[in-house]
Amino acid sequence: MTKDILERYECTADREIIIDISAKKIEDLYDDFDKKSHFLKKDLNQDLVEYIIDSVSEIENEPFVIQFNLEIISQEESIARVRNSVNRFFVYMQELESKKMKDMIRTSMILFVIGIIAATLSVLMNQSELVKDSIVAAVIAEGLTVAAWISLWESLATFLIKWMPHKKKILLYKRISNAKVMFIFNKKNS
Repeated sequence: MTKDILERYECTADREIIIDISAKKIEDLYDDFDKKSHFLKKDLNQDLVEYIIDSVSEIENEPFVIQFNLEIISQEESIARVRNSVNRFFVYMQELESKKMKDMIRTSMILFVIGIIAATLSVLMNQSELVKDSIVAAVIAEGLTVAAWISLWESLATFLIKWMPHKKKILLYKRISNAKVMFIFNKKNS
């Protein structure tokens, strides 16, 4: 990571990078569409989520804290709820990404089995007398060969390459869900 990126962030006394978020009040941290929802069930504001994800991605493996700078002082109960919301939201994101990865791996395994079956059928057809006597059978045998290679290729590409971005997201969400969340109240004079 370049030093220039790290210099854009402030650090705590413990050399943890501060991901600084400013808002007027705690309610600004949540999406507006579910205003009537119970406070614990509200979703974090999508811009806030994207900012946190982008910031943590940018600082890579550096230790960090999430610091909320709010203008309106809030009760300790509300502060605890925000900490809980950040944790729960990113645990939920981690679970979603894990499910996507499992589905992708399951699809990869299905494609692998289909590829093996198609390759076996292709070999058996190419060894039979039927292929030598019939152009239709020869075309089907070649089609099975192509289908087998495509299926096996996709399966192996998924298994060897495509799972990595999902794994990175899972680790990123885990880091964020475990992050220390701090609050600073800066009352503005009107």
